[in-house]
Amino acid sequence: MAIQEKLYNIDDVWQLAHLPENENLSLYLIDGELYSAMRPGGEHGQLAAEIAYFLLHYVKPRQLGAVTVESGYYPSPDRTTVLGPDVAFIRKARMPQPFPKRFLPMMPDLAVEVLSPRDSLQALQRKAAIYLDNGATLVWIVLPVEQAVDVCRRSADAGLQITRVSRRGSLTGEPVLPGFSLDMKLIFPSA
Repeated sequence: MAIQEKLYNIDDVWQLAHLPENENLSLYLIDGELYSAMRPGGEHGQLAAEIAYFLLHYVKPRQLGAVTVESGYYPSPDRTTVLGPDVAFIRKARMPQPFPKRFLPMMPDLAVEVLSPRDSLQALQRKAAIYLDNGATLVWIVLPVEQAVDVCRRSADAGLQITRVSRRGSLTGEPVLPGFSLDMKLIFPSA
């Protein structure tokens, strides 16, 4: 749900997110418009944690970069958009130094969004386009009901190319994480 009284920036979102009355809300910002949603449920959190686990298990021993959860990213120098992917990966060569305590002034190389009952697929596809337009290479939209993941990339004509990977398939790291593969049955164990 959009909350609109004025055009917001990332500093406003940071302050609002740290107010006690907003502790159970997820806030994000698109073109100065503030959005608010309740924290996601258990299934959402479990799927995000499992994906983060498999990414960390691959990334950390190889020192490939950083995996984050629920961290804010904004496309610098634009200060009117901040998104918080459920899970994200940044390649080592792109990691800001020092690593920010506040929002990261970039989009991750890989962003993972888990579809919750409160979300619409169109809203997550809009976020995927924002990530990809601002530096991300790959976006995974996790679909719990379908037990599938929509893999989003920019197409040759700058549109959104979406490939669905079912429970019988595997996610790959493609150019972002060469050699990474995740059997979908590991995150969706039962049909």
